[in-house]
Amino acid sequence: MKKQLTSIPYSVLDLATVIEGKKPADTFKNSLNLAQQAEAWGYHRYWLAEHHNMISVASSATSVVIGHIAGGTKSIRVGSGGIMLPNHSPLVIAEQFGTLESLFPGRIDLGLGRAPGTDQVTAMAIRGERMNAANSFPQDVLKLQAYFSEENSASSVRAIPGEGLDIPIWILGSSTDSARLAAALGLPYAFASHFAPAQFLTAINIYRQNFKPSDHLKEPYVLACVNVVAADTDAEANKLATSLYQLFRGIVTGKRSLLQPPVETMEGIWTPYEEEQAEQMLACTFTGNKETLSNDLQQFLDQTQVDELMTTSHIFDHQARLKSYQLLSEVFKGI
Repeated sequence: MKKQLTSIPYSVLDLATVIEGKKPADTFKNSLNLAQQAEAWGYHRYWLAEHHNMISVASSATSVVIGHIAGGTKSIRVGSGGIMLPNHSPLVIAEQFGTLESLFPGRIDLGLGRAPGTDQVTAMAIRGERMNAANSFPQDVLKLQAYFSEENSASSVRAIPGEGLDIPIWILGSSTDSARLAAALGLPYAFASHFAPAQFLTAINIYRQNFKPSDHLKEPYVLACVNVVAADTDAEANKLATSLYQLFRGIVTGKRSLLQPPVETMEGIWTPYEEEQAEQMLACTFTGNKETLSNDLQQFLDQTQVDELMTTSHIFDHQARLKSYQLLSEVFKGI
């Protein structure tokens, strides 16, 4: 039986975007406001992602921002999408998320990624002699699970707080490697189709075909993250989306900037090459009014049969961003 939009959980990925003319402090206020509204609109989770040395992303201290969001909300799940585990000791992450789970019981998710979340020079500054830590990602995930287990109480190294707590671990990915790991460990799988859609369908098929049930999860569970810009009209949504297009032009050219205000047209702003490269990365992007989004997102769900949709929205004006998430919640509710 095909899934319907109205029957699956819907969630938020907040990249803690810093907009032109504002500072990270403004971003954090807006993020908390969005999380509070998202909770009221029925969103299931609110995730933040670890990035470093990026002028437009303020969530580098991811665990701290998760605490800020969880502290200002009551029921929505809050977590990482994700923590880049090779940047950290598994013990330190166990302690951080054990602390978060102790403060906000039953509401914390721990999504784990293998990438550095930054450029190689910055990765070296973060990891130092552990520059090749990504090679031990599978082993580090197992170490993390061990620190959370009650059985670890007999170990000489313990995560306090953390030990004995039930904190859902997710494997994040943008390639097929992560799919195989999530399947082998029997963990839920979240795919970054909002910026790396090329291997999305292949990866989720590998995950589903190779999934081994575990104590954590009996059947495969796929979450897909997509870009969404909603407005009262398609034309308005398409204009708002030009902020996203300018952001991705910066990624393509390596000339990143703060999130820019929308423009009437991207013509003259990006070259045909830049447009083509950005559009490849943005293949899983949905813009429009409620009717357009309902049709397009249902087609995406028909094609992928994912279990949950997470959305991220790079919209310059905070009120327009709130309106986008409100309209989207109505799409999922069938209103």
